[in-house]
Amino acid sequence: MGIAIDFGTSNTVIARWNRATQQPETLTLPSLSFRSGQNPPLIPSLVYVEDAKAGKVVVGQAVRDRALDLSTDPRFFRNFKRGIGASVQGFLPELDGQTLRFEQVGQWFLTDVIQQLIATEPEAATSLTFTVPVDSFEAYRLWLGRVCESLQVQQVRMLDEPTAAALGYGLAEQEVVLVIDFGGGTLDFSLVRLDRSSQGKSKPVGFILKWGNKSFSEQSGQKPKVARVLAKAGQNLGGSDIDNWLVDYFVAQQGLTVSPLTTRLAERLKIQLSLQPQAEEVYFNDETFESYELRLQRSQFEAILKEHQFFEQLDQCLEQVLQQARRQGLEPGDIDAVLLVGGTAQIPAVQTWVQQYFDASKVLSEKPFEAIAQGALQLEQGLEVKDFLYHGYGIRYWDRRNNRHNWHPIIKAGQLYPMPDPVELVLGASVENQPSIELIIGELGSDNQKTEVYFDGDRLVTRRLDSSQTEVQPLNDRDGARSIANLQPPGFPGSDRIKVLFRVDGDRFLRITVEDLLALTTLIDDQPVVRLS
Repeated sequence: MGIAIDFGTSNTVIARWNRATQQPETLTLPSLSFRSGQNPPLIPSLVYVEDAKAGKVVVGQAVRDRALDLSTDPRFFRNFKRGIGASVQGFLPELDGQTLRFEQVGQWFLTDVIQQLIATEPEAATSLTFTVPVDSFEAYRLWLGRVCESLQVQQVRMLDEPTAAALGYGLAEQEVVLVIDFGGGTLDFSLVRLDRSSQGKSKPVGFILKWGNKSFSEQSGQKPKVARVLAKAGQNLGGSDIDNWLVDYFVAQQGLTVSPLTTRLAERLKIQLSLQPQAEEVYFNDETFESYELRLQRSQFEAILKEHQFFEQLDQCLEQVLQQARRQGLEPGDIDAVLLVGGTAQIPAVQTWVQQYFDASKVLSEKPFEAIAQGALQLEQGLEVKDFLYHGYGIRYWDRRNNRHNWHPIIKAGQLYPMPDPVELVLGASVENQPSIELIIGELGSDNQKTEVYFDGDRLVTRRLDSSQTEVQPLNDRDGARSIANLQPPGFPGSDRIKVLFRVDGDRFLRITVEDLLALTTLIDDQPVVRLS
């Protein structure tokens, strides 16, 4: 029985494979999950810290049940997934003598969820599959691996959320699928090619499912089928941004006070407007006599979206994906289906926008919450996924012409992994009697698309900025990690001294091998740049 977790900015979904029915199903965890009239069981991605020093927290629906999400208490956290692995401009509160980071809040959340999951489904301790945003830096993936390592989960797999969504819709007859994953914190576009089974509509099987030293395909003798990601694009834009825009609108129109309560009311209005042309929320506190009465027409809502260049940002993401597709000889007409997943994708204006580009018969949106988690279960059923690196890797050097540091690419974005052959780099000493050689390696983002993460009052906000420089996430720029070679004897300028081999393994880890060309010794043998602690 496989179990998959879609850790989302607003909600988290857990799915398992039911062996009896041979179908996926969404799990409910006591005190953590809630289910509305039309949605499957969802776990709100919320944390309330009772004791930071002891790591005592309340998570999920229990936060709402105890009304802990309606307070301005700094112990309440939401949308914290967006800050994991990011350089945040601002600060998090110090609680109980502990300075918090988003990574710690996220770890508390997932730890509590997984512990309850294992108590309910003991097989979860054997194998879990997680989905991750397509636009996340490796720091997020490394953090997720650390969380699972601390919980002693025996086997962990990771799959991009859009690819999982394509698999979750079970599109056996389609070949090229565009997935638009629009959740609470991120917008991800992914163009995926699903390999058709040689038997027509039968389900694909493969060799990723491993027990002991044997793969599933070795046990079954069946040939693996492959889902390949053709193009990707993503932005830090989601439903929480829209909630903030709505609050700002009512602040300007009615003098509303910005608070977790008003943000919650704005979110409810947004959800209502996905189902009806107008929405109303009334709130009265019988203790403070504080009251709110909010009304909004769908036309007003769409005007707010236009004011914030919402549709222009969608256009930019789609154009990035289509440009990548054209390089591979694919045109929009070659796309067999468009899948809308995530709560924000339920907004009628988003669906109307999609239908400006694609025929309505190709657009599917009936599984906005469960598609990702259920699709990730396909890894447990033996589907091999061939993916490529969304970001490239480079090394830092001194740019004499511009009198500043710059980055030289060594592994380009789009590289399939695991890499069949390593990339080779030869370096020499720059000064006499040089005792060591340092190399700073970074993960390279996209040009002209820098992300700024900052605080606006008690809000965590992200926005895209125009920039003439490549956004870079240094991987080893810290004391004790920059040095890749201690030279014995010391180095001298004028000759090659070390050879560095770079490769990316099947788990997306960048690994390096360093050979001393003078001493004829191997200094580093296939080690990851960033070690799990």
